[in-house]
Amino acid sequence: MVEKSIEVPEGVSVEVDGKRVKVSGEKGSLERTFKYVFDIKIRKEGNRIIVSSPSERRKVKAMVGTIIAHIRNMIKGVTKGYKYRLRIVYKHFPISVKVEGDKVLIHNFLGERTVRVAKIVGDTKVDVKGKDIEVTGINVEDVAQTAANIEQACRITKYDRRVFVDGIFIVGKE
Repeated sequence: MVEKSIEVPEGVSVEVDGKRVKVSGEKGSLERTFKYVFDIKIRKEGNRIIVSSPSERRKVKAMVGTIIAHIRNMIKGVTKGYKYRLRIVYKHFPISVKVEGDKVLIHNFLGERTVRVAKIVGDTKVDVKGKDIEVTGINVEDVAQTAANIEQACRITKYDRRVFVDGIFIVGKE
């Protein structure tokens, strides 16, 4: 039998309903359904969340650890939140970045007339402060994907990377 558990801190409430887990805290609430698990039970006992399975197979053990990691990320997100810092770097043409709705618009990248667009995922907030961009939110997957979308929108393909060092790059995670 495989069994792992995680402690629920004060100020965080966790609801478990079958394979659906809802975590609420001071910054908001997150909900996730683990529908792809078949032989794994998730339950709450006191202030602990226990994930267990009667099987001893290696893939089942890995899935139990993955579910615990997801719940740990949800708890951290509703208590502290996540923040990615990006930096705008240019050598040739000054890049200007604007946020409109659920898109980040990158103007004048390498002197291009077309606007490069990066999608904002979920309830993520993007703030542009001079040459720095802050991507914040409570869901680690949405925050990381938004930061990656911004970085990938400025990917250089047809030029020498040693000469054309322009772009927007992730410089820190908190």
